[in-house]
Amino acid sequence: MKRLLGLMVALGLAAGASQAQAQDRVTLQLKWVTQAQFAGYYVAQARGFYRQANLDVRINPGGPDIAPPQIIAGNRADVIVEWMPAALASRERGVPLVNIAQPFRRSGLQLTCRAETGIRTPQDLRGRTLGVWFSGNEYPFLAWMSRLGYRTDGSAQGVRVLRQGFNVDPLLQRQADCVSTMSYNEYWQVIDGGFRPDQLVVFSYEEQGVSTLEDGLYVLENRLTDTAFVQRMARFVRASMQGWDWARQNPDAAAQIVIDNDTTGAQTIAHQRRMMGEIAKLLDAQGGGRLVQADYERTVQTLLSSGGESPVITRAPTGAWSHAVMDAIR
Repeated sequence: MKRLLGLMVALGLAAGASQAQAQDRVTLQLKWVTQAQFAGYYVAQARGFYRQANLDVRINPGGPDIAPPQIIAGNRADVIVEWMPAALASRERGVPLVNIAQPFRRSGLQLTCRAETGIRTPQDLRGRTLGVWFSGNEYPFLAWMSRLGYRTDGSAQGVRVLRQGFNVDPLLQRQADCVSTMSYNEYWQVIDGGFRPDQLVVFSYEEQGVSTLEDGLYVLENRLTDTAFVQRMARFVRASMQGWDWARQNPDAAAQIVIDNDTTGAQTIAHQRRMMGEIAKLLDAQGGGRLVQADYERTVQTLLSSGGESPVITRAPTGAWSHAVMDAIR
């Protein structure tokens, strides 16, 4: 009897080990730190959507010194979250990134200005000091300035660019007339810093006609020739979109899941709840994350039209997106 029980336990342990091994591992590299901008992925993990898809997903936060294209090029991630301008620029420079899904349909990028400066229209930006994020986030700004005909070298007929840290201090300390903000994050930092909405003038890139796609999912092109990888990514995207759908319907609970995953302790539940509410406005609510080709073409044309002294991309890319993963979703 003891031998029989021992055999049953051994078989049970072996079956459990087999089940654990059957889960396919996926490493996701985020573009930025743990926050509601990535709530869908944390929700998919916390609610068991990845587990139900037979996936063991590791979510790696980003930060100011982390460039997702470099991470995936070094084979330290299977899939990354990246803005399309940075992804296309990386592709042209030799990192063959391919967009496989686009959870975000609208851009949250803004230029937020102090109303006391007298800035009311884009034409009032000439000669002003503007805070700009770099590390790949400057590309939409450069495209917009080129369309306006403004040089970004500080010349009299252009604008002065202040290399902005990932905060809004230059505006709060009046070192810049305007700074880069996201509708779901830094704008509210300005409000929390003591400004009222009526003391600010906000230029949405979406409304200025120079919006580009943000927060897409990208993989290396050669991996799409592997059928098993495509199937794994199909399960990953499907579960991730389940996470985003749940987060949109349960914003407060999603914000709490984000807080639970913030190992730094830097985030607050109030800020994450507000962020989740704004993020919901940017998500693809109907398409399930499938890239809309017209949105891709708009982004490409915006970047190509930048021209000027710092072109974002110099030619229309080929093979920069694929529906192979979306078509494999069942």
